[in-house]
Amino acid sequence: MAGEAPPLHRVGAVTDRNPVPASTYRLQCHGLFTFDDAAAQVPYLAGLGITHLFCSPILQAAPGSMHCYDVVDHSQVFDESGGEAAFRRLATAAHNHGLGVVVDVVPNHMAVPTPLWHNHALWEVLREGPDSPFAHWFDIDLTGSQAILMPVLGDKIGRELAAGTITVETRDVPNADDTISSQPVVVYHDHVFPIRPGTEHLPLPELLEQQWYRVAYWKVASEELNYRRFFDVDTLAAVRVEDDDVFRATHRLLVDLHAEGLIDGFRIDHPDGLANPRQYLADLQKATGGCWVVVEKILEADEALPSNFECDGTTGYDALLRVSGLFHDAASLPRLTDLWERVSGSGEGFAANLARAKEEVVQDMLFTEVNRLVSIVVGVCDGDIRLRDHTRRQVYRAINELLMGMDRYRAYVEPGLVPSDEERQVVLEAAERARQRLADDEQDTLDLIVALACGDPGTGEEGRGAETLPQPHGHAVTTEFPRDAPNTDALRSEFMVRFAQTCGPVMAKSKEDTAFYRWNRFVAVNEVGSEPTIVGVSADSFHDFCSDLNTTWPSTMTTLSTHDAKRSEDVRARLSALTEFPKEWESCLTELHSATEEIRTEQVDGATELLLWQTLLGMWRLPGTTAGQHPVSQERLAGYLTKAMRENKSQTTWTEPHEAYEDAIQSLAAAALQDERVASALDEFVALSMQSVRATVLGQKLLQLTMPGIPDVYQGCEVVDLSLVDPDNRRPVDFYRQAGLLAGVDAGSGNGLDAEKLLVTSRALRLRRDHPDAFRGVTAEYRPVGATTGHAVAFARAVAGDEQVTAITVATRLLSGLMDRGGWGDHTVFLPEGQFRCLLGGQEVTGGQTLLSDVLGNLPVALLVPVN
Repeated sequence: MAGEAPPLHRVGAVTDRNPVPASTYRLQCHGLFTFDDAAAQVPYLAGLGITHLFCSPILQAAPGSMHCYDVVDHSQVFDESGGEAAFRRLATAAHNHGLGVVVDVVPNHMAVPTPLWHNHALWEVLREGPDSPFAHWFDIDLTGSQAILMPVLGDKIGRELAAGTITVETRDVPNADDTISSQPVVVYHDHVFPIRPGTEHLPLPELLEQQWYRVAYWKVASEELNYRRFFDVDTLAAVRVEDDDVFRATHRLLVDLHAEGLIDGFRIDHPDGLANPRQYLADLQKATGGCWVVVEKILEADEALPSNFECDGTTGYDALLRVSGLFHDAASLPRLTDLWERVSGSGEGFAANLARAKEEVVQDMLFTEVNRLVSIVVGVCDGDIRLRDHTRRQVYRAINELLMGMDRYRAYVEPGLVPSDEERQVVLEAAERARQRLADDEQDTLDLIVALACGDPGTGEEGRGAETLPQPHGHAVTTEFPRDAPNTDALRSEFMVRFAQTCGPVMAKSKEDTAFYRWNRFVAVNEVGSEPTIVGVSADSFHDFCSDLNTTWPSTMTTLSTHDAKRSEDVRARLSALTEFPKEWESCLTELHSATEEIRTEQVDGATELLLWQTLLGMWRLPGTTAGQHPVSQERLAGYLTKAMRENKSQTTWTEPHEAYEDAIQSLAAAALQDERVASALDEFVALSMQSVRATVLGQKLLQLTMPGIPDVYQGCEVVDLSLVDPDNRRPVDFYRQAGLLAGVDAGSGNGLDAEKLLVTSRALRLRRDHPDAFRGVTAEYRPVGATTGHAVAFARAVAGDEQVTAITVATRLLSGLMDRGGWGDHTVFLPEGQFRCLLGGQEVTGGQTLLSDVLGNLPVALLVPVN
């Protein structure tokens, strides 16, 4: 990517028609916080300094949805949020206050709701089969050889039929045009399914046999599900937006609202699930005439967004890793590692933990996806006599190991295009990792799978003659495809696409949703887009990242908290203190363990106990904050622990809960919340680390808001927010309190960490809003500012070509180490020449080599602007 001229649209070449935001503010809209509720908060948000509202998905979702990623109708705006009329009122209110609107888009999947008729497209497919106009919408088999699996039964179908729980009834069914029609339906408790016309008078067993779908025992899904889904979620069916008709139908309303000026940009959910992310983004840019688009792409630490993606960047997890990492002290790792190994009883590193989780996910959770890949390859081999000696077992083993060998969400290869060397190398490196686990007779099968995954010669149309099939482990075999061989090009193309689509779920479910809940050495880095083995980022590395971002993706989004985050930015900031006070944390843990010895049973494992104590610390009392007035409630903690234990999957799962184990953990947690010794130990550590936590909370926020990229503020995070993984982080926000606090801050009153964070947030956002050319797009410059100590990180933002800077950010990092060395003392920062005033503390300083003690007054951060 370095040295390559990026496409014009992605570097912020904006027009009045499609402006790039200066900042966004994420709002979760649903039935309990409607578009009209959001509109009521527009004056406050405009006063905060943002330039764009960032709305969660707005299209019609399943009834009662609190997140709206379960879309059922792309032609309507979610009625529970107020419908299109209310969305228009929100957009009008935003525009009246000078704000734009960005919307979350879910192109990858639709809900399989209960009752099913809420998804009219899927209802019609299940009713009419291949004759339905929606038959090409979904990734399902409608050949008639295999009915679409609907795994909803609580027991095997024979017993359910004997019990009479499946019936045929006549129900009033809503149609797409809002009319009602009376239809015969199959009913199983709350589940309602359509009946294929002409079969309604058959006896029930025969009727069920004649449907385009098959109602089945829910456990059958893990082996026989035959529609592509989102990750392992059976109730989210994949949509084929690679089809032009499907793209137009599913995006028509959003594109129309954009054309009307009501939507200014889009955030794309999970593009890695699409058949062709590159083409999708190109289609979206063409449909909108070019607009600001960011993608929810989770990059590994050494991975870059493909330069041929027609978008403005990611949703910012790559920035989160670097910003948060600045406030982690890597020197504490030996002690934290030793502590983890002693408490958990495991010396296994994260890599081994992840490898085991991948194996479990591939062989169990995603068995149906892998089995489909195997069947495709078997079909390819059946079509060419020279490939038929690759057995199904060998193919299964090779695909399994290659999926487990992938170290990122996917490689971007697509049928008909020669993959870049970088993307090919991703697959080849995965193959080398896989090769170590395969037997000798499986090696050439792996070579075949790699060639198919990359679309190498001999695996596509060009293979209709003699071609050389590259062999990744060092030799080549000439494979001659007979001229009269059956044409398996479609299968080869399908394998390329489906293999790439399967890699993402393997990584997500094994890393984020399994290993992150098992390997709990320091859970602040067990975060989406982060890496548990990366603790600590140097100031130089941060500057390098920012400089590269400003050159390559200057209009990308940055973030510290999202609806998908495992912990809010402020919980992670509090946990950062573990790296600054590892010895004291070890003493605290000893006391916590001792205090709960009598109530802790043998079923409590050390790994989960350590997760509990870190969670309690992150959610404990925190002076100067409303969120930290009290420790986390027992109800919220219990909900989190249930999710954490079941995602861990070692002792209990969602489908097979281990009640005794879960009760043991929950009992320990409930007792800990009431125990005075536990409270005393946590209060003592909070008091010890308070100033370091304060510096981290304010420092990471100021850096994120002023670094290159478009900063997003997740709802409520302009003050201290103590939230855990969803649904905890979707709790209501007290905007009226926030507005009152902002008025006090603007009037010069208000104290405590909430007020300080709101001061930092509002001043940085307003500065960005008032000086957009210095912070976004090709006109913005990022200039690192040096200091004589690593405890300060500083940079300037300026308009390209201007000698004078627009602003200078200065933040304190690892405060405890600084205090151990006696404070700032004679340490200085090398400011540009001139006179500067701090927008946060009001102090004025003279440029040049300036004492840090003069720059940083009552706050551990400073935002300097020229006096004149």
